[in-house]
Amino acid sequence: MNGILFVLVALTWGSSFLFMKIGLEGLSPQQVALGRVLLGAVTLVVILLATRRRWPRSPRLWGHLLVVAVFLNAIPSSLVAWAEQTVPSGLASIYNATTPIMVLLAMPLLLPSERLRGKQLVGVLLGIVGVLVLVGPWDLIGDPTVLATVPAQIALLGMTACYGFGLSYMRRFVAGSGHDAITLTTVQLTLGAGLMLLVAPFTALSPVQLDWRIVAAMVALGCVGTGLAYMWNTGLVQAWGAARASTVTYLTPVVGVVLGVLVLGERVRWNEPVGGVVILLGIALASGVVRWRRPVRTPQHA
Repeated sequence: MNGILFVLVALTWGSSFLFMKIGLEGLSPQQVALGRVLLGAVTLVVILLATRRRWPRSPRLWGHLLVVAVFLNAIPSSLVAWAEQTVPSGLASIYNATTPIMVLLAMPLLLPSERLRGKQLVGVLLGIVGVLVLVGPWDLIGDPTVLATVPAQIALLGMTACYGFGLSYMRRFVAGSGHDAITLTTVQLTLGAGLMLLVAPFTALSPVQLDWRIVAAMVALGCVGTGLAYMWNTGLVQAWGAARASTVTYLTPVVGVVLGVLVLGERVRWNEPVGGVVILLGIALASGVVRWRRPVRTPQHA
């Protein structure tokens, strides 16, 4: 059962970038961002009520979850939707794989005891090299098309930087609250949707063109990718632990790139998968999946 959940999370999060691309065919970036968070919040509220869970009563906890909602939902969902106007969905999914690197960089700011040491530092540096390969600076001068995507690629890094800070903040201020992950995530998404609704009159009032593809993509993106996937991932963390469950990060870029090529006919530059592999190697090294061993010196006899 846990293996099925693992595959579901990988497929759902990996396909989210495809659904955003389809949603942008008839919606503005801010409308896509608002739609996914709002639909995800509604889905989890229904689950919360159906399972008779209680809303947290601590104003302090709600305040912390408001910060989490800003950095895990409101800002990054807006950034990635804006970026996908000019970058392929597959490339966006590869950039999303830098999230664990951003977490490692952000954790020392909020958790002083979590300093980068040894192989973690090497893994982060390897991840940064992977990002440079991903960008392909050698193409920026000779190819105007690639140069035009730089702002969007910076926005994608901003997205994962938000994830890194938000996840570290959650671990520092929310993890020991005594509430389960479904309850906390429901509050988080509800607050995120509320914030985005407040600014919607200024950011999300452009004309809308809907057809069945766009509606289906938004329902999948919001209800499944932003709602149910949280619940599935929570089950994995409870069953396998956070470290093993986080290995889903290795599969989501593969799903995103394959769907982008097969469904949308996107072109993949050679450096994009290479950069993605280097990033994943950096993550594996920093997280302890890949380990090095010091050579053992054998005594020499005369």
